[in-house]
Amino acid sequence: MSIRLGYQMPNFSNTSSVRELFPAVIAQAREAERAGFDAAFVMDHFYQLPLIGEPEEPMLEAYSALSGLATATERIQLSALVTGNTYRNPALLAKTVTTLDVVSGGRAVLGIGAGWFELEHQQYGFEFGTFTERFERLDEALRIITPMLRGQRSTFDGKWYHTENAMNEPRIRDDLPILLGGGGEKKTFGMAARFADHLNIICNASELPRKLDALHQRCAEADRDPATLETSFLALAIVDEDGDRARKTQADMLSRLGIDLSTLSEAERRATVADRQFAGTPDEVAEQIRDRVLGHGIDGVIVNLIANGHEPGVIEQTGRALRPLLD
Repeated sequence: MSIRLGYQMPNFSNTSSVRELFPAVIAQAREAERAGFDAAFVMDHFYQLPLIGEPEEPMLEAYSALSGLATATERIQLSALVTGNTYRNPALLAKTVTTLDVVSGGRAVLGIGAGWFELEHQQYGFEFGTFTERFERLDEALRIITPMLRGQRSTFDGKWYHTENAMNEPRIRDDLPILLGGGGEKKTFGMAARFADHLNIICNASELPRKLDALHQRCAEADRDPATLETSFLALAIVDEDGDRARKTQADMLSRLGIDLSTLSEAERRATVADRQFAGTPDEVAEQIRDRVLGHGIDGVIVNLIANGHEPGVIEQTGRALRPLLD
């Protein structure tokens, strides 16, 4: 497994009817595949996220959508970025992602995190619990899921979960990759060092040196060579052949969040969500990602083309600019 270049779909709100929705999702995944992306990701949410739109905007269930994409693509890896652990029994999740792997011919990745969107838990009836409890549950879940993905039976009696000789058949392989996503320097990074093949780091770009230092500490504590844990950064990219138009789109998006880039110092900008954004032409965005992300030693990037990824050609332009940085 290697995910040097990934594409995450941030929303499903850009079609005029529900019947057109999934064909548009397929079109994005196929364009990402043609453009040389290693993996396509959907979010594992039931409502749209607060910084993107309103809760009632369209949101597909992740694994149903990924199974549909498996039959519509040939080479690209498929994953949730990331599965909310609190939404599924861990043994069932192991079965679900393994079935996706069988359906896709060995292209599934288990992306997983602790869960965080309280409104979904409240309205769907899932227990939310405290921050500490959610990470206790993730730790237990990974102790169940990991052996089940590796062809072993799982027996586990924990505070949150219980399995008894749980089987997971059929499997197409015994090395289905595990990706953890998040920015927590102690809990998330510690679990990544113990369980994961890949860590997708979610943070402001200026925080990356500190994050990597923390990750190396967690790897040392787990007696793991950090070179064996692949890393990526989640980048919010606004890409347009007209760079000024891309920057205006970014300014408009930030303005809706109460952020005026024109009034901020560089230090102030780094403290906002703008530090996770990369705006301009495809080549300008590639240069920014090279300097602000890859230059720190991150292995790869997963891009979220929030403004216009659904428009034909944008994913391909982005992939063509970024791929040479990652080969």
